[in-house]
Amino acid sequence: MPDAADPASRIRAPAGRAAGAQGPARYVSRAAGSPLAALCVTEITSWGVLYYAFPVLAPAITHDTGWSTSAIMAGFSAALIVAALGGIPVGRALDRRGPRALMTGGSVLAVLAILGVAAAPNLWCFTAAWLLAGVAMSAVLYQPAFAALTRYYAPHHLGALTTVTLVAGLASTVFAPLTDALSAHLPWRGVYVVLAVVLAVVTVPLHLFALRRPWPSPEAVMDGQRGRSRDRGAMSATVRSRPFLLLAAALTLSAFAMFAVTINLIPLLISRGADASIAAWALGLGGVGQVTGRLGYRALARRTSVRVRTVWILAMSAATTAALATIPGPIALLITVAFLAGMMRGIGTLLQATAVSDRWGTASYGALSGILAAPITTATAISPFAGAALAAALGGYPHMFLVLTAAAVFAAVLAAGTAPGHGGAGRNRAAALEARPARHRDRE
Repeated sequence: MPDAADPASRIRAPAGRAAGAQGPARYVSRAAGSPLAALCVTEITSWGVLYYAFPVLAPAITHDTGWSTSAIMAGFSAALIVAALGGIPVGRALDRRGPRALMTGGSVLAVLAILGVAAAPNLWCFTAAWLLAGVAMSAVLYQPAFAALTRYYAPHHLGALTTVTLVAGLASTVFAPLTDALSAHLPWRGVYVVLAVVLAVVTVPLHLFALRRPWPSPEAVMDGQRGRSRDRGAMSATVRSRPFLLLAAALTLSAFAMFAVTINLIPLLISRGADASIAAWALGLGGVGQVTGRLGYRALARRTSVRVRTVWILAMSAATTAALATIPGPIALLITVAFLAGMMRGIGTLLQATAVSDRWGTASYGALSGILAAPITTATAISPFAGAALAAALGGYPHMFLVLTAAAVFAAVLAAGTAPGHGGAGRNRAAALEARPARHRDRE
């Protein structure tokens, strides 16, 4: 996205920054020139260290310490739940003060938390360190980054959100092999120390310097009749409104089904006759599908209303889950369906990222998206355990996938009531702003 087209680029950098700076100063200058570029780097690093390194190191942690796999997984899941709950106050604070202090402080806290994980002498300290990491996650992962990009780049924020999710989608591609390579030479504690250093060197300076631009006021990013600043009473009314509650329920159910499918895809494919290696490749192709889906989201947003888009995406997710539950083979066909399921999961990330701005504008994006994300992230955290428990109770993974299909279908039905208004043509306001003046937004 050219800087000239971005509101963020129109905010002047401090005059004291020399154009010909060299070395670290030049690095800082370039970072400060593009919040989008900086957040692409910090998101891939934060996700890689705080999220994707853990499943790679979990077997080594269990083997070295004697702690059970379920116990260490419970600590990690607790961190995700803390991140979900922490997103609510973080979103409110970000709306008022901007992302610089929050995301910089979150990066520092993340480094300390990972060092705490590495040094944990017992399971209780290990769990406490992960709970601290959960607080840090709420300040450095997608939600604060989405809020920052939405305010900095409005009304052209869809392109920025698409870019950062495309790049961050490579976090597992980069950090899973890197973590595995480090673990071949270091114990798991040493690997986490190295990753903490990487996290500190990359994310702290980028958040500190790239996000130092003045935080645009709500009035500076007006978007039609929804652009005015929202007081607390108006925001509370939005949160209690039927469309918001239905949206939260629909996205939570869909996220639960999507991530339970992802985590349990390998055992399902093995039960269908695939060997473990092929099943792992199928899971990896689902990640490629995520990136593919995100590439097509912008075109989809231009051609559909927010309600139609939401229902369609959730319904397609239900369809891929049903196909995995009912198709016995061949394995090649199941892998194709897994790729399509990955596409729906990738599109779902952008659907959630734009759900608030598409319906209620950008003025209170941080607070509203934090509230919306809390149940979604909680459902994501519990889905691995719930999915496995359902499979055991129902007598197999195909039956469990049928239950997930029912949940996904119900989510699509709920999504039909998530538009805040019912008049007009209902064209998507966020994507349309790429080509139309702001006053033509919000036709829902």
